[in-house]
Amino acid sequence: MDHSPILIIGQNGKTGRRVDERLQALGYSTRGVSRSTSPSFDWKRPETWRIALEGTRSAYVIYQPDLAVPNAASDIKAFVETAREVGLEHIVLLSGRGEAGAQRAEEIVKSCGLSWNILRTSWFCQNFSESFMLDGILAGELVLPAGDTLEPFIDVDDIADVATATLTEPSLRNRLFEITGPRAMSFAQCMSEISAALGRPVRYTQVSVDTYIDALEEQGMPDEMQWLLRELFTEVLDGRNSQVTSGVQEVLGRPATDFKTYVQKVIESGVWKAKALQKSA
Repeated sequence: MDHSPILIIGQNGKTGRRVDERLQALGYSTRGVSRSTSPSFDWKRPETWRIALEGTRSAYVIYQPDLAVPNAASDIKAFVETAREVGLEHIVLLSGRGEAGAQRAEEIVKSCGLSWNILRTSWFCQNFSESFMLDGILAGELVLPAGDTLEPFIDVDDIADVATATLTEPSLRNRLFEITGPRAMSFAQCMSEISAALGRPVRYTQVSVDTYIDALEEQGMPDEMQWLLRELFTEVLDGRNSQVTSGVQEVLGRPATDFKTYVQKVIESGVWKAKALQKSA
């Protein structure tokens, strides 16, 4: 086993934290970095990249806020040049389906001269429990600018398992894996299944994307995140990415986790307890 630490960029993210835990459980040394770690890593401060990379041989790369943003490809290009200079050998890039910016970043990684893996994923199940949709579920109504488009939501635990495999199994290198959940569902269908499992109603309300973004602006969300969410709901979530893929099966030899299983895990964790119940617990 190579004792050089595996670099995890985005240690505190949904997938980064899980990948770090899995690698350490398998006995691998890791170096998880973010803006708050020492050494730190900040995509907006290229001077932090080299010291974070030095001494590592493999890296799990999560770009913040998203590969869809306009400057992502140029940042990834500069990053892989630095990585090559310090002796990195293998990059695993977390990417997204249906994003032109993400595909530009993928091509840069694939042609950079290092061994690589691309993990091109669908929307995360955990957006309902660990991200911007959680408050709506706790309040009993999820409001989004999404209609009947189907999305094969992927459990982040599956992503972490696939990432861990690609970081540790050389036979998987230099391949792109498109990884989705096993079922394509609309947001309304997701709310129906969550409601049934919780035993209380969680409504789904569709609004226009302008109404949604205006509300985010009133709440003080940064312009960059407003742009990103508009891009995701108008460009990415347009039906092009509804197809279920077999990436999880290809890497792990098992089916992807079903949405019902994800829902049950979250219920057991207590994250979706109504606010009134949380305060009295």
